[in-house]
Amino acid sequence: MKIALLSLCLLLAQPAIQEDDLSITDEGKEVLNVNRKDFELELLGNPFVDQAEIQQLIDHLDDQIREEPVNAKIDESGEIIPGEDGSQVYQKKFMEKFYAYLYGTKTGTLSVPKLSVRPKVDSELLANIRTQQIGHYVTYFNSNNKARSHNIRLSAEALDSYVVFPGEVFSFNKAVGKRTKEKGYKNAPEIVKGEVTEGIGGGICQLSSTLFNSVDKVGVKILERFSHSKRVPYVPSGRDATVSWYGPDFTFKNQYNQPLLIRARVDGGQVSVTIYSSDVINFDPQKVADAKWRTRDR
Repeated sequence: MKIALLSLCLLLAQPAIQEDDLSITDEGKEVLNVNRKDFELELLGNPFVDQAEIQQLIDHLDDQIREEPVNAKIDESGEIIPGEDGSQVYQKKFMEKFYAYLYGTKTGTLSVPKLSVRPKVDSELLANIRTQQIGHYVTYFNSNNKARSHNIRLSAEALDSYVVFPGEVFSFNKAVGKRTKEKGYKNAPEIVKGEVTEGIGGGICQLSSTLFNSVDKVGVKILERFSHSKRVPYVPSGRDATVSWYGPDFTFKNQYNQPLLIRARVDGGQVSVTIYSSDVINFDPQKVADAKWRTRDR
């Protein structure tokens, strides 16, 4: 009872909220205009700050102005391209400024304070974990099928330089992203319920299958892998890994004590996936049958 009365007294002691607009800006441009009344919560006939509304405001601002960091990666010549910092709303400082506005009498603008966000993968990390090749697999395809070849190359570019940290679960769909026309993917042959049909991103299952065989050589823990409903020619029987954005995924866990670096490359009519790590990794290599060169697509 005493705690309840104390809380009520503290609430009643808060100064009254004023009624003026505030322009919230980012880099000199207005991103939102709010009024003190929008954050008023009435209790016992008195106005108080609505904490939930303020948090919703912060979340909304962060969605609008957040810039994701860009991981470092390795280009075709082997040079490391440095990553780029991102940014997000500095919540503590924003709250301080916003409360000053709520209980003040002035109107005006509030420039959103931001925190720098470092990329998860930086140049130093890449330099340390590309020292030892521990897995490699190559598959072949008919490069005359331009649309399918294009999809394989595009997905390989998305996968290249991806790092799987110790204890982390890798998801092919998450790493490569959704395959859409907007991202440049084209209609190409794919297998659906045992039948060959046309679909956006057709051909990327060859990359996921090549990746599966490469990481399987390293001895990682395979968590999720599905074979096609029809035999595919680019890997030995039962060694494929079909993927679909709204369907099956290929996932595995890095149970080792060092990060794994995935390099994916398309050269002519072949796609290769190579796994690297540091010199101190202790891994359990496995024997995996190689793919044979064929000109026929799946």
